[in-house]
Amino acid sequence: MVLLDITMIEKVSIKNYKSVQDIEIELGRFNVFIGENGCGKSNILEAITLGAASASDKLDSEFLFNRGIRVTEPRFMRSAFQKKNVLNPIKLSFSIDELDYSCELTNDNKPYSKWINKSNSNSEVIGKEIVDLLFSKKRSKSKEIDPELSELRNSFNSLLSTLDKLSGTKEEKENLRGKFKSGISSSIEKQILNPLSNFVIYSPEESSLRSFEKDGQIEPLGRRGEGLFKLLKTFVKERSNKKIKLLKEHLRLIDWFVDFEISDNKLTEEKNLNLKDRFLAKELDFIDQRSTNEGFLFLLFYIALLISDETPDFFAIDNIENGLNPKLCERLTKLLNQLSEQNEKQVILATHNPSVLNGIDLKDPDQRLFMIFRNKLGHTKFRRITLENEIQGSDIRLSEAFLKGYIGGLSKAF
Repeated sequence: MVLLDITMIEKVSIKNYKSVQDIEIELGRFNVFIGENGCGKSNILEAITLGAASASDKLDSEFLFNRGIRVTEPRFMRSAFQKKNVLNPIKLSFSIDELDYSCELTNDNKPYSKWINKSNSNSEVIGKEIVDLLFSKKRSKSKEIDPELSELRNSFNSLLSTLDKLSGTKEEKENLRGKFKSGISSSIEKQILNPLSNFVIYSPEESSLRSFEKDGQIEPLGRRGEGLFKLLKTFVKERSNKKIKLLKEHLRLIDWFVDFEISDNKLTEEKNLNLKDRFLAKELDFIDQRSTNEGFLFLLFYIALLISDETPDFFAIDNIENGLNPKLCERLTKLLNQLSEQNEKQVILATHNPSVLNGIDLKDPDQRLFMIFRNKLGHTKFRRITLENEIQGSDIRLSEAFLKGYIGGLSKAF
């Protein structure tokens, strides 16, 4: 049951996480982070992941690692600019379509100690407020929320009337009513946090993409590329074949690609992706994922990630340029941008490759470029790059502006 239409993380506030002392960043639908090595791009992504883990109430090290966090000793998870920071909490807050979620994470730095969230969820309060509207017999004064909830509210009040007619004492009926309302409130809270709680930092690796033997602990796709074969099989099994057709169409960004077939031998447990190369003789069979180039495998993974209904609505891809030709980086960025809009995905790309920048259009406010850097004190900061302020309306390409030093982010060591 869908109670709210919540899809965007609009603002992220991070305090006391690794190199991030204190920042607040407003995100769009499609975001690109660029900057020097070690400037803190990954730390921002990890802080978001930590908030997602808190929203899921899963703060154990195994879960954090599988979501993309470089887990270290708890004292090194805080910013070390002042000695007292290693005992201070990590504070994170998120604005989700004008609704807020915040967490304050503490750890006593002792061996085997767990991270604990000492904040109450704002979303829980919001969930209860919405439930109060659902169960209220009075008409809400809010014109914005009433059209969305009036029909549901009538249905729930009717159900409550039915519950009241059941046999039992007044206390038993009140207890049943309370459990019902609490269940609805919990459902609303989960929906409010859903865009955040499933966040993953994807960093696919060639070895995982070539071997289909293992699935990841996170479904449908693990952060290193695990689970890709199973996801492709779900595309093939769809009656409409819409996703598999779309996947094959977009894979033709690779010049040699013609088609692929899935081979799953249950007797030998051998799983292969058989690929047709247009340059091969017609008499030859397909090549498989073990002999194809790594760029194709990365492209396959990214497109599947964007078009699947089962993958997170909000995620990041770290080092998007891995294994890709610069021109393909540009074309892939444009494609992912297009697919993110079509499939209602919110994406953050982290990169060092200027070609990626040519795939975004800064005239569109939903597409945003952030230069990540460290200030004189070593704190991670950012600057949002805009056409008006940074490039002054010039027709120069973003990659060229970056390489010429117009927007910063180049190493000063060379």
